[in-house]
Amino acid sequence: MSDGGLDDLFGAAREPAVEAPAPVEKPGSPIPRLVGEGVLIALTTVVLVAGLRAGGVRVPLLLIIAALIGLRVVIYAAAQVAPPPAPRLRSQIKTGTAPATDALRATVRRWERNLDRAHSDPELYARNVLPVLAELTDERLRLRHGITRASDPRRARELLGEELWSELANPGRRGLRTRDIETFVNALERL
Repeated sequence: MSDGGLDDLFGAAREPAVEAPAPVEKPGSPIPRLVGEGVLIALTTVVLVAGLRAGGVRVPLLLIIAALIGLRVVIYAAAQVAPPPAPRLRSQIKTGTAPATDALRATVRRWERNLDRAHSDPELYARNVLPVLAELTDERLRLRHGITRASDPRRARELLGEELWSELANPGRRGLRTRDIETFVNALERL
């Protein structure tokens, strides 16, 4: 049985992020990589020296080589501490699809599905949507006015309006109507 909190609406427990298995790299000889780095540094040195001499500037060859080696070491070190790739959702791993949406978009889609189902299922509305609406209302009252519905019911009732107050105080088992939700959201935005 669920307590009807934010996690129920957001569906955090239903689709946990699971990291995709990391690709296995075969340990190879570092010699080809070092030769490639040496060739890159040699070509860059030739281009830099030619460009500097064409401009009439003389810089010691060892200084240029040392600077280029230092730059490659910094680039290599930065690549080693790069953040890991973002985790993929379990459904994306099963289907093999690439992550096409971000986590916020996926969460909003879950909210939309929960609200759509709440239209036809009054029990779902009372169990999932109303507790979240109550939490949001209390948080908004606390942030804007320093009260909650429990701490100062009279003032909260004045601020919320009779419709939202009665819905949160006596949720009943009636179905969700879009017009009512719009009224509730507008009341929350007015706070």
